[in-house]
Amino acid sequence: MTDSRPSRRLRQGRASLAISFFVQGAVFALLVTRIPALQDRYGISDGLLPLFLAAVPVLAGAGSVGTEHLVKRTRPGLVLRLVQPVVSLALLAAGSGTAVWQLALALAVFGLAVGALDASMNMLGVSLQRAYGRSIMLGFHAAYSLGGITGASLAWAGAHWDLPLPTLYAPLVAVLVPAALIAGRWYVDQRGAKRADRAGRADRAEAPQGGAVVSMRPLLPLCLVMAFAYIGDSTVSNWSAKYLEDVLHGSEQLATVPYNVYMVTTLLGRSFGDLGVRRFGAVAVVRAGALLAGGGFAVIAAAPGAWAGMGGFTLLGLGLCVLVPQTFAAAGRLFPGASDAAVARLNIFNYVGFLVGSPLVGALGGVWSYRPAMLVPMALVLVTIRYARSFGPVPAGYGDGHERPRTVDVG
Repeated sequence: MTDSRPSRRLRQGRASLAISFFVQGAVFALLVTRIPALQDRYGISDGLLPLFLAAVPVLAGAGSVGTEHLVKRTRPGLVLRLVQPVVSLALLAAGSGTAVWQLALALAVFGLAVGALDASMNMLGVSLQRAYGRSIMLGFHAAYSLGGITGASLAWAGAHWDLPLPTLYAPLVAVLVPAALIAGRWYVDQRGAKRADRAGRADRAEAPQGGAVVSMRPLLPLCLVMAFAYIGDSTVSNWSAKYLEDVLHGSEQLATVPYNVYMVTTLLGRSFGDLGVRRFGAVAVVRAGALLAGGGFAVIAAAPGAWAGMGGFTLLGLGLCVLVPQTFAAAGRLFPGASDAAVARLNIFNYVGFLVGSPLVGALGGVWSYRPAMLVPMALVLVTIRYARSFGPVPAGYGDGHERPRTVDVG
């Protein structure tokens, strides 16, 4: 009888990748939560700031596209080991400059590197999940959420003590960069997952990359789900405080709570989400997540006061948190022979949703009102239910280079 337990090498790879997700969550939170301080440091006007912020996800999309081609020649783990320190150092550079061009250069490097980082991290996560033979993807994103909470808390402390950005960033980067580099020694790459777990079952081994075709038609439902999930996420990150204060008439202090509640519930949902996938299946979990998220937006739109609105943000975090990790995992199942390319292309729609979400809700809120504006991301998230079957098992041999989908190849 074959021992189905993952090998020590796979367990080390899982732990090391979780550390990288945590580091990235912390670094990203340290950037986005201190945007007002960056604006003050460089004297950037309110009109110019959106251009700087929009450039980051656009360049991140370019970085993800570049990573798809880069991993044809090298291992995703090597890409991750190289770009993660670059992201952290770009954060430090953004907080340490004195001229606007220095900020622009630092954010450009940050955007390109973070696109490569997001793509390569999720490539490794997808391959490890296949090698494990069970759902572990949500756990990696739980580590990201924990990193985000940690980074946001450190940023709050820096703001509370009025620390200059270099004083805040430098010691944190000095810790995070070595942590990521040390963790990178134990990454298990897609091409090494099979060798690392020879004792496991044959259906847990990673298929070789490069022999299959990635076609956009079967991938498109997952791309839409990814974009809709990030439209919902960016709505919370950009508008929750304003909504609670201006629409639900909460206090200024209370207005800072919804995003923290959302992050904590996201962490909780992802921490236990893998157990739900193993017991009920990915399709059921995605449907439940979409219903919870849609219900959360509905509660927010109809809330009579601030505390009811807080309940909506709680539901929203518990629902949205499962969609993105399961979308990456589904792409890996759909194209097991070319999951690197599938993940890289899917990752672009992360940034599409981020770019669309905030301006969409802001424009509707300005022209209409913010209550009905919340129904738009609600409707988009609920559309995910229609595509839930895309998260289920795929026919044996599909996407492994032996059976090509009947779609137009864009690869």
